[in-house]
Amino acid sequence: MNGFPMTARVQPPTLWWGIAAVLALIDQSLKLGVEHLYELGSSVAVGSFFNIVHARNTGAAFSFLADAGGWQRYLFVVVALAVALTLVAILQRERHWSEALGYCLVLGGAVGNLIDRSLRGFVVDYLDFHYQGWHWPAFNLADICIVSGASFLLVISVISPASPSKR
Repeated sequence: MNGFPMTARVQPPTLWWGIAAVLALIDQSLKLGVEHLYELGSSVAVGSFFNIVHARNTGAAFSFLADAGGWQRYLFVVVALAVALTLVAILQRERHWSEALGYCLVLGGAVGNLIDRSLRGFVVDYLDFHYQGWHWPAFNLADICIVSGASFLLVISVISPASPSKR
């Protein structure tokens, strides 16, 4: 086997579920703060390449299906709920800590955005990076968790491509 050994972790699944819950709570706290401190559509420059914004996204990543008429809210809630429940089940089985961390990050982000879609009907985005008029689409902590966790899992699979049953 190449890379680092993928032995079973000793941490209980409740640790990973707890970390995911804390990430979702931090995400929700930040979103509530943005909603209370900034008007919708506002933008506050923090530096030459970063703004805090108050944006609403009724779509998925990069506003995919944002103008679909409202039905997408229910689709995204069902998909996020299915992903979250699957990740809860995955984390219940023994995993190496690094693999569990990747799943945990994705779970925390999925739950954070699931709460938004369920309660608000949209996701609150507030991080806006830009350079010379080019803006990356606004995003939030939940998005960071999802992308970081998925990227981490991808790197782990490349470093140690053992089958999941052997991890």
